[in-house]
Amino acid sequence: MAAAGEGGGGGGGSGSDLGPSTVSRRVKFASLGVLVVQNASLVLSIRYVRTLPGERFLPTTAVVMAEAMKGGACLLLILLQHRGSLRQTAVTLHEAVVGQFGDTLRLAVPSLIYTLQNNLQYVAISNLPAATFQLKILTTALFSVLLLGTSLSRLQWLSLALLFAGVALVQAEQVRAPPGGPPPPPGPPQSYAVGLAAVAASCLSSGFAGVYFERLLKTRGGSIWVRNVQLGAVGTAVGLAAMLAAEGSAVAALGFFYGYNPAVWAVVVNQAAGGLLVAVVVRYADNILKGFATALSILASTLASVHLFGFRPRGPFLAGTAMVLAAVYLYGRPRGGGGGEGRQQDGGAKSPSKDKGS
Repeated sequence: MAAAGEGGGGGGGSGSDLGPSTVSRRVKFASLGVLVVQNASLVLSIRYVRTLPGERFLPTTAVVMAEAMKGGACLLLILLQHRGSLRQTAVTLHEAVVGQFGDTLRLAVPSLIYTLQNNLQYVAISNLPAATFQLKILTTALFSVLLLGTSLSRLQWLSLALLFAGVALVQAEQVRAPPGGPPPPPGPPQSYAVGLAAVAASCLSSGFAGVYFERLLKTRGGSIWVRNVQLGAVGTAVGLAAMLAAEGSAVAALGFFYGYNPAVWAVVVNQAAGGLLVAVVVRYADNILKGFATALSILASTLASVHLFGFRPRGPFLAGTAMVLAAVYLYGRPRGGGGGEGRQQDGGAKSPSKDKGS
């Protein structure tokens, strides 16, 4: 979805090849590509650090750190936008947080849900061979239709169903133990039922929060970095409350950074970067396209598992991969008929974007 009027690179009116819509399109596909890599690496790294024997870090502390890092990075970006002027940065933040207090309260909704989802993600990946998040594909599409008025053709609905089935096949292969292979290394006990419950709750909450945040970004306006500061502030507060409620005694006894090592810090930084990247994707694309990027990241992480965890692809995995690639192709096909083709193809909201910030 090209966000008209978007992108700070529209400063030279020379040549249609570098017009605002072209810049937005390039940013959209670049951010989607980076999101594939980020999602794949995050799932693999969380799986790695949470299944290692020995001291295990407390996941609620990682969520708090990721939210704090995300907010701090956005503050730095806003400061750079104002050429290092602390006064201008403070005025911008005051206007956004206090002057538009209603928007701050509205952003508390997705912030709270995102924090819940991040905690559930650790529970899911700690208890499943792979985080089976394919349900998010359909919940996101459903919420996009309900909250954004997104119009999807029958072919696009078919492609979403095909994507769902393809990812399910791919991840079913991850769950299956390789025949004749070595037994899995000893690690912390896992509960498949707990993992699936966490996945279901995470997919429903993530689908709603993602579409709700997209609606706020594209109808209320404002800089995505300011919006992320608002999200990060609420998310850090909610994360601290969740940490105290769930693992307060453990944090008091063991310390906030218990079990942290370079690999854990890499996960925290990756998760914070992912939060910023998602905001860019939602601004320039939409949550349904983000779901396709997530599906491709699942393929990438599974292929990486061949070398990292000894995974051996078989027939169902290859069939699922073909279904995912076919779904991506079918969803991107333009509809027959002229007007509004680009809007329909991207699965975007019917109402045009009103925001001017970046």
